Amino acid sequence: MNRALRFLPILFLLLASYPVMSFQTEELSMREVIGSYGLPEHTAKLASNLQIAYVDAGKGPQTLIFIHGLSSYVRAWERTIPEVSKSARCLALDLPGYGKSSKGSYPGTMEFYADVVHEFIRKLKLKNVTLVGHSMGGQIAVTAALKYPQEIKKLVLVAPAGFETFTASEAQVLRNFYTVESIVNTPEAQVRMNHKYNFYQMPASVDLWIKERLAMMQCEDFRQYAQTVVNSMSGMLDGPVFERLPQVQQPTLVVFGADDFLIPNRGLHPTLTTAQVSAAGVARLPQVRQVLLPQAGHFAHYEQPTEFNKLVKEFVAE
Repeated sequence: MNRALRFLPILFLLLASYPVMSFQTEELSMREVIGSYGLPEHTAKLASNLQIAYVDAGKGPQTLIFIHGLSSYVRAWERTIPEVSKSARCLALDLPGYGKSSKGSYPGTMEFYADVVHEFIRKLKLKNVTLVGHSMGGQIAVTAALKYPQEIKKLVLVAPAGFETFTASEAQVLRNFYTVESIVNTPEAQVRMNHKYNFYQMPASVDLWIKERLAMMQCEDFRQYAQTVVNSMSGMLDGPVFERLPQVQQPTLVVFGADDFLIPNRGLHPTLTTAQVSAAGVARLPQVRQVLLPQAGHFAHYEQPTEFNKLVKEFVAE
């Protein structure tokens, strides 16, 4: 295989594809095989029969909504919410098609997810909202902030998608690579490696993510989930935000791991560095603070939770 293409499966976040194992879960849904998130869990019924699973913890004058990335779920924030919720209300949702939320035929566009976040805010009557978005979630957060500026007070963007740009031909390469069948049939060894690529040094707790994903693969609604991931990838490519960053009105905190292996894409942009991608986006934001966390990869908030949580708490309190 061409060396560049080897890195395409790990563009933004974990691949959502897992090998067939000996789990007896064919008649179960993904929601049923995912364990407890360890925080108070709820479900919000939105329009179009969407049921959004979310966790809700803490109290305070500020409200933070955490938005996960491509093929991820609420568990991505398990090292952040317990600390940040000591001084603010913290909610993290599974986007439609992901985690414990409803599965279906969803467009996967950034506007679709931004609208879901907005409806979620209205449904729960949330005030003083800061959006905290990781990877694809960062691009969704920017899209929501641009579309609903009166609803969003601040942004925290963690390794956000959308800062790195792609030509039409590069985008087509990515579209061709991400298919439902390629997701469904990824071998186990590659799955484990894909998880590892997200970290400078993968924490042992990520083993649970892998085990849950292996179980998800066997579920009756996994193919719908795989289609959601494919649609979400196209949604990121079709909904660029880089040129619109100067229009962002909200104060913004941008955090990257200094050792992010996924941004920039090593196959398509081998000469770019994470610091360069971050700086390019930051330079376009009117009110921004940038932090590069050392010894942290794509999940900077998960690998360096003490420093990240401190940054977020200080930023929200300002």
